[in-house]
Amino acid sequence: MAQEDTATAARKPAPDEPVVAFDFDGTLTVRDSFSAFLRWRAGPLRWWLGCLRLAPAGVAYAFNRDRGRIKAAAVREFLKGATRERLDADARTFAEQYSRGLLRPDAVEVWTRWRNEPVQLVIVTASPDFVVAPFARDLGADQLIGTQFVFDAQDRITGAYVSPNCRGPEKVVRMKQAFGDEFRLKAAYGDTAGDREMIAMAETSGYQVFKGKP
Repeated sequence: MAQEDTATAARKPAPDEPVVAFDFDGTLTVRDSFSAFLRWRAGPLRWWLGCLRLAPAGVAYAFNRDRGRIKAAAVREFLKGATRERLDADARTFAEQYSRGLLRPDAVEVWTRWRNEPVQLVIVTASPDFVVAPFARDLGADQLIGTQFVFDAQDRITGAYVSPNCRGPEKVVRMKQAFGDEFRLKAAYGDTAGDREMIAMAETSGYQVFKGKP
């Protein structure tokens, strides 16, 4: 996957169409997709050994509340050295196997209603873009904006960020990069404090509105 924000649908919206933004984890899904992906990919033994090695990072998080730092640590523990091609293939398989168990039906229903409107429908997520990309394609998203990680000269993930963790104010920064400073955010949906800046600038806001389970 390219490291710029990823177009995920055949539809070509007009550049002046308003944007409707959905957070992914906890909003469109019932739980964190990145953790679920790591656990699935690692397998039970490797997962628990990795969690033990990440214990110091977990203790540090209890004090600094830096989600970006602990996410980078998890990437280094479970994914470092994996190629982009391998990760993309694994993410596709994960989505095929788990989309029905992860996606909230009431959130998908609202998403589908917006899909029939003249808007740019976008997922804005703190999860790594390569994990969410297959879900975004299946949903027919016009664009995916997610956390981006550095790949080295051999196209292997390093654990370093291309840009800051896509959470909180960074979600607004990334949307402005994608759509321009004066873009119109017609609606936004999220479920945590990491979505509040995005929701605050929307004409119609939905905070923790989806409760459905697969």
